Amino acid sequence: MKIIGIDLSGPRNHKDTVLTVFEKQGGQLTFIKLLSDIGDLDILKEITTQSELDEVVVGIDAPLSYQDGGGDRPGDKELRKYIVSLGMRSGSIMTPTMTKMVYLTLRGIRLSRELENLKGLNPISIVEVHPGAIIGSRLSQGNLKNVLSYKQDLIARTFIRNWFQEQNLKGLPETIEKESHYIDACAAALGAWHWSELNPKWLFPANPPLHPYDFCC
Repeated sequence: MKIIGIDLSGPRNHKDTVLTVFEKQGGQLTFIKLLSDIGDLDILKEITTQSELDEVVVGIDAPLSYQDGGGDRPGDKELRKYIVSLGMRSGSIMTPTMTKMVYLTLRGIRLSRELENLKGLNPISIVEVHPGAIIGSRLSQGNLKNVLSYKQDLIARTFIRNWFQEQNLKGLPETIEKESHYIDACAAALGAWHWSELNPKWLFPANPPLHPYDFCC
């Protein structure tokens, strides 16, 4: 099985879009590659290639739906409560239709629907993930400060890279600590893996047709 984590940015911001590919081998994920500065066609091409080799699970860090009428989706509200209970900041869960999120939401919705139409040889499963919550829900209380600062702090990113190894993400290059987007793409893969194993830390089930994908951390 191939596990893919995507840290998606808005449609005009290819620079901060990162995709990681891992291979599930027993009880661990082995790092295969990282792609950055990529557009939608690059993403679709890579996932098609991987689906020709094996079953694929894709964790996408972006809203894959929005609430009819605007505002939070039920899953956004519940995840915000959950991360606050862990000691994290509520502001990291943003409403899909707010001004600074709406283009990311648009890209996430389009990309997920295009993935549904791919004609690979093996199944492709999709789950919406939140990398910060994935990390924070698995860190010990004493190390929670690292998830609160890794966007700005190299030391925190180095800690998280080493911590990923303890979570059975193997073969990670040192370069992933250089950018928070690299960390987020690896965390997206970690969350997608646990979801595929029916063992996420938090799950808001899909509610089709308006919210067709599970949302987890």
